[in-house]
Amino acid sequence: MNPFSELALPNGTIIQNRLAKAAMEENMADPNQAPSDGLIRLYQSWAEGGVGLIITGNVMIDRRAMTGPGGVVLESEKFAPRFKEWASTARSHGAQIWMQINHPGRQMPAALGQETMAPSAIAMDLGNLSSQFSTPREMSENDITDVKRRFVRTAQLAKEFGFNGVEVHAAHGYLISQFLSPITNKRTDHWGGSLENRARLLIDIVKEIRQAVGKEFAVAIKINSADFQRGGFSTDDAKEVVAMLNPLAVDLIELSGGSYEAPAMNGLARDGKTLAREAYFLEFAKDIATVAEMPIMVTGGIRRYPIAEEVLNSGIDMVGMGTALALNPKLPEAWRSDQTATTMLRAVTWKNKVMASAAHMAMVKHQLRRLSRGKSSNPNIPPVLALVEQRLQTRIQNKKYRRRMNSSPVL
Repeated sequence: MNPFSELALPNGTIIQNRLAKAAMEENMADPNQAPSDGLIRLYQSWAEGGVGLIITGNVMIDRRAMTGPGGVVLESEKFAPRFKEWASTARSHGAQIWMQINHPGRQMPAALGQETMAPSAIAMDLGNLSSQFSTPREMSENDITDVKRRFVRTAQLAKEFGFNGVEVHAAHGYLISQFLSPITNKRTDHWGGSLENRARLLIDIVKEIRQAVGKEFAVAIKINSADFQRGGFSTDDAKEVVAMLNPLAVDLIELSGGSYEAPAMNGLARDGKTLAREAYFLEFAKDIATVAEMPIMVTGGIRRYPIAEEVLNSGIDMVGMGTALALNPKLPEAWRSDQTATTMLRAVTWKNKVMASAAHMAMVKHQLRRLSRGKSSNPNIPPVLALVEQRLQTRIQNKKYRRRMNSSPVL
């Protein structure tokens, strides 16, 4: 299938082609945790690059619950002009812009100084790096109700500010993914145990968002095709969850995989499972797509036109790209005249997969910062240098975040 053919969503919206900029964590919020000038410039480059769909990096539903200190937060109308400019910039060349909305649960760095909560009080297992994350407390019924309310409120605000849709992040070991996984969800109430119970939070959030935003606004879900941890959320589980989502007017499901503990989303799997160098999750996605009644998008390592074609010809509806578009935001437009165009980030060959994943993410963020300043990418940056650079920046941002939280009320 031609990647430049249109895709009709279940809600009737037409996406101009089947290439998407998948979410990447930019950590480029301004001092108010709203979109910065640099972040908006970054999205301008993707708007000009030829994708049909742009999915933002994490937008947090609660300033107390962050994946990183420089993340964007959307809780109120207070900084509406910044969000409206972000949305209009991303839409300026015809692409749709969807806001990815998220809560980290236990995957929140301890250095942020905030209380961590999760479905169960189970600490992160990252070996020598485990101390970088606090042991979470088990969420109460009131906590769960508040989280649902915040997901819905953020979706409503995204619609109000000019975004075309939201993507609920239920993958990569974040809060909703923690509820889905039997490794991290040991609850014995109606939020734990059976898969139906473990999926209840996701199902409730999707239902409530759809009711709040209406039919025309896109509602998408990002879930793991598998956790890549023994005893975790499996591909069979993913198929069952997709079947539960079928009746709920979901417009697209993005399939990825892994978590901080098993970073398969970067091509690394802690259980030793072999992943292809490109289209990491395609084989899993083809299986899951057999039960899906909504379009399916696959993200993970895609950087060449023939691979994008292969994904679409296998029955998948949309191709998501992250790192490739951090290196060359105009790669889709280049494919219109040169199908051999590609790009590649320098490989990280470290044996410690957690550290290798951190270095990979740091290298990607290095590219994003360059693009936000109007510079070209630097795919050959040494992993060690990128990691040191990222850690220094994070340390500075942590201090600013803690200072802001000490002086700012929670909504």
